[in-house]
Amino acid sequence: MKSDTFHMSMLFDFYGDLLTDKQKELFDLYYNEDLSLTEIAEHAEISRQGVRDAIIRAETILRDTEDKVGLVRKYSGYEDKLIKIREEVSYIARVNSDLRNYEIAKRTEAITKMIDELLK
Repeated sequence: MKSDTFHMSMLFDFYGDLLTDKQKELFDLYYNEDLSLTEIAEHAEISRQGVRDAIIRAETILRDTEDKVGLVRKYSGYEDKLIKIREEVSYIARVNSDLRNYEIAKRTEAITKMIDELLK
């Protein structure tokens, strides 16, 4: 079940509000707190199978929503592109260090700051 922990955590960050409070709690304990199903069952005072079923239902809701909406996929693509843009801007800034054009320097700094803000 935990083979794609990072992806599931991303889905939870984007779509977690679609889950019930109980699903959120169990999902969080499983994926973010890294508790076993048995530990969660003891904490929640339900059966291990009940925990497993709730987590699987939560995963299904999150995956189905991502399949329909695609926000995580889009976000990941934007992040990769922003990193590439930052690399290109850095190259322009390095080339400009020989040219010493104030406008280019000012604009490359502004672009780099915007990219950093978007990647936070």
